[in-house]
Amino acid sequence: MGWGRDLQVKKSGLEGSGENMDINNFMSTKEYAKTLDQEDPLVSYREEFYLNPGMIYMDGNSLGLLSKRAEKSLMKSLEDWKKYGIDGWTEGAEPWFYFSERLGELSAPLVGALEDEVIMGGSTTANLHQLAATFFEPRAGRNKILADELTFPSDIYALQSQLRLHGLDPSAHLVQVKSQDGKFLEEDDIIEEMNEEIALIVLPTVLYRSGQIIDMERLTKEAHARGIMIGFDACHSVGAIPHLFDNWEVDFAFWCNYKHLNGGPGCVAGLYVNRKHFARKPGLAGWFGSRKDKQFAMEHTFTQANSAGAFQIGTPHILSMAPLLGSLEMFAEAGIEQVRKKSLRLTQYLMDLIQSELTGYGFEIGSPRHESKRGGHIILEHPEAARICKALKQEAIIPDYREPNMIRLAPVALYTSFQEVYETVQVLKKIMDGRLYENYENKRGIIA
Repeated sequence: MGWGRDLQVKKSGLEGSGENMDINNFMSTKEYAKTLDQEDPLVSYREEFYLNPGMIYMDGNSLGLLSKRAEKSLMKSLEDWKKYGIDGWTEGAEPWFYFSERLGELSAPLVGALEDEVIMGGSTTANLHQLAATFFEPRAGRNKILADELTFPSDIYALQSQLRLHGLDPSAHLVQVKSQDGKFLEEDDIIEEMNEEIALIVLPTVLYRSGQIIDMERLTKEAHARGIMIGFDACHSVGAIPHLFDNWEVDFAFWCNYKHLNGGPGCVAGLYVNRKHFARKPGLAGWFGSRKDKQFAMEHTFTQANSAGAFQIGTPHILSMAPLLGSLEMFAEAGIEQVRKKSLRLTQYLMDLIQSELTGYGFEIGSPRHESKRGGHIILEHPEAARICKALKQEAIIPDYREPNMIRLAPVALYTSFQEVYETVQVLKKIMDGRLYENYENKRGIIA
């Protein structure tokens, strides 16, 4: 069995409808899972991570696990602080003054960008505020922002805030594309809303619930044909799927680094700006957006960097960036294409097992079956989802719950084994057979 083999598309027999790609020779046995692990070219990276014995972690699309290299790079920055004090900004292996740019260079291949088009800093929502403040230029007749009704709520809050800052009513000026089924978005529906009133479009690359990949290339082309700026929230895609932001001529993008990139809780976020916009003044200027040679001149005239660095605001959070250096080193070695191949194989294997083992228990797969539309996680829908997630945790399997009825399972290419995917489905079957979920309230916890 080869990793590059073409996959055949067939109709699924599981509850619900959609296309499913069958991997030849699939068997719902532990021995088959072990065989897949033996063939895995990325298996050595599993040893790079801190894995708790007896626990299966399936929540890497919310918070990735700690790697030994991330720990090492964090400790190196602490050591530099200890050794150099303030001179750590210019001394050491990775001087802090250039750290955001260095991490941007390492991240650029993951999003298909030039090195100077990516910068690390801020948070996802802070970066969206920066980009919306920069690219949203309302004028008479063109003063609306287009988003969607399935996107992560924080994005909507930020866009509503930006509209209010311009004296515009969000209820009238924020257009949210409707989903036909509450799970997926249709590109045709998005394009239909791209009218002459739209000044800016902000969409997710991958829907955080269903895991659907949006056709970024097509939507960018259609937006630009209508004179509309377009940017993407790539939180659920960077580190899981390849991107070609430059080739697609995407105007901007932003993302967090604590999910698939395993940068740690509160890790700084990423920001991409296409080079054609480098002369554009940042909507929210700050001293770290200055040209490096001018920053400490302390002038009251802002001389912006001729790079994505211009869109930084405040001093970088060094200790919240440091773990990302070690993590990105692994992605540079493994290559995002290999990561994507294994990710697809893991999620396909998970769906095949669900179809084989869990039919008749009331589950429905709520993620795209076709690989071109499927991101790095799988949604399993069930009326008792909140209770089932609690039962899974009691069995030392860590899932993620999303309202109203969704179990998110994210097997991560660098550290999840096929045998762990197999065991997860077997435990799900055990929970359903024994009705173990009935021991819990069908209600989410404070953090789902």
